[in-house]
Formats: sequence, structure tokens, C-alpha cells
Amino acid sequence: MGHQAAPPDNQVRVRLFAALREQAGWGEREIRLDTGSASAADLWRQLALEAAPPGSTAVDLPPTIRVAINQAFATADTPLRPGDEVAFLPPITGG
Repeated sequence: MGHQAAPPDNQVRVRLFAALREQAGWGEREIRLDTGSASAADLWRQLALEAAPPGSTAVDLPPTIRVAINQAFATADTPLRPGDEVAFLPPITGG
């Protein structure tokens, strides 16, 4: 048989931590990706647009925010697959 297509819902689980969770007002939710080949940075822009006023421009992932995909640190341009868990972690502060 041929190559099996990705699930049609194309969803990933997004988790926000610490200050990011407080700013967004949520800590975990399922997000449907806008495109079939999204990266963590694309997902960040999609989330930022959902939270921004209409007509706002996309917000790029700040370099200080760390990304983990399926509980392993990853780069912002790592491609996402349906069913992945993506976590955004703010910079660690304090001592």
C-alpha cells in the first residue's frame, strides 16, 4: 500500500510554563496546526496571532524561549508531527 497520510485533525498538544502560562491564561491545550508542515516557531506565531488583536502581525519566537518536543529540547525550526507535545519554556530566572 501507499504512504499513510497524517491524521486529518493535525493536532498537537501545547504546554506553557511559568510566566508564559500566566500571560496566556492557560497551561495546556490541543492546537490544530494551520499547515501540514509546521515547526515550533510556526506554532508560536499561530498562538501569538490567536491571542493578538485582529489585524496584528505575527510575533516570532523570542530567542530566549526554549522549546521541548515530546519532552526533549529541540530547535524552533524542528518540524512538528500530529500528536506531538510541544512545550514552551521561558528563560530560567533566579539563583
